[in-house]
Amino acid sequence: LLSILQDIQEKYNWLPQEALRLVSEKICVPLIDVYSVATFYRAFKLVEPGKHNITVCMGTACHVRGSPSVLNRFEEKLHICAGQTTPDKNVSLETVNCLGCCALAPVVVVDGKYNAQTTIQKADKILTEIIQSKKEKRKSIKRKSHKTK
Repeated sequence: LLSILQDIQEKYNWLPQEALRLVSEKICVPLIDVYSVATFYRAFKLVEPGKHNITVCMGTACHVRGSPSVLNRFEEKLHICAGQTTPDKNVSLETVNCLGCCALAPVVVVDGKYNAQTTIQKADKILTEIIQSKKEKRKSIKRKSHKTK
């Protein structure tokens, strides 16, 4: 079951409810048991994540060096709390207990890229870059649609 859920997570980047139902039927395991496994492991996501993922380390070293302020800034600017995704599905915000790179504290991971010694100003820059990439993508889509008309 675990390897099946990992495969689904890898393909979709989350575990859609319909996929969990299908797994339950195919391997003859009650749906409640499938959900028990899926919710036991934090790596599994039961809610569709945003296009961009921001992870703020809240470990001791990061906490002492300002990660709560950085997290608050992300929450304030995105209008969501840790564990949520923006309504437009552009950004998911989460926290972890430790990323294992305490010398770089506070650490924020954005789409797999580690950002060391993250300040509120760096958090603002990260958000600006994400917003800018969304605007550029929209412009690109508009240009392509005009060319096809």
